[in-house]
Amino acid sequence: MKRTYALIATLALGTVLSAAAQTTPAAAAPSGPAKVAVIAFQAAVSQTNEFQRNFADLRKKFEPKMAQLKTASDEIESLTKQLQVQGDKLSEADQAAKARVIEEKKKQAQRLSEDSQTEYQQQVQEVFNTVASKVGEVLVSYVQAQGYTVVLDATQQQQQAPVVLYAAPSSDITRAVIDAYNVKSGVPAPAAPAAPAAKGPAAK
Repeated sequence: MKRTYALIATLALGTVLSAAAQTTPAAAAPSGPAKVAVIAFQAAVSQTNEFQRNFADLRKKFEPKMAQLKTASDEIESLTKQLQVQGDKLSEADQAAKARVIEEKKKQAQRLSEDSQTEYQQQVQEVFNTVASKVGEVLVSYVQAQGYTVVLDATQQQQQAPVVLYAAPSSDITRAVIDAYNVKSGVPAPAAPAAPAAKGPAAK
């Protein structure tokens, strides 16, 4: 999944920057040295309030299917144990019939699992890609306002993008872009899980 995120992040970032280059009036080449920024674009997208909210909603949406898979798995386990316990008391025909039922249920559960996984991954990609495109737009506005001339993506990918071996902390704009996007989107931060109650002194 991380590899998929990285690919989508690269495509989304490249698309947005390309579009910005086409719509932004050409400016004179800077006389000074290039001002380079580094961003972990995949992390920037996944840490936005909007992505975290939408991802949590998606996981909740798939909870019924996860419960269905759990029920199917428990049923198969139960039937398998019954066959193991009762096997020597059943005729060969009954054993074969029960084994066929178990095998069919395994196939049904496998198909459900594969279909659910495929659908889940597709929808995660859609959620990520939607937010990535909008984060890319905020990134373009931010780097233009700050006067950066080059942006490198520090997201680990297949050997397709420059590998950032070192970047000064001051050049890392990941947090700044996340904060700028959260302000623009207006989506509040997810509620933090309640901390466990502190235990008092042990009773003597």
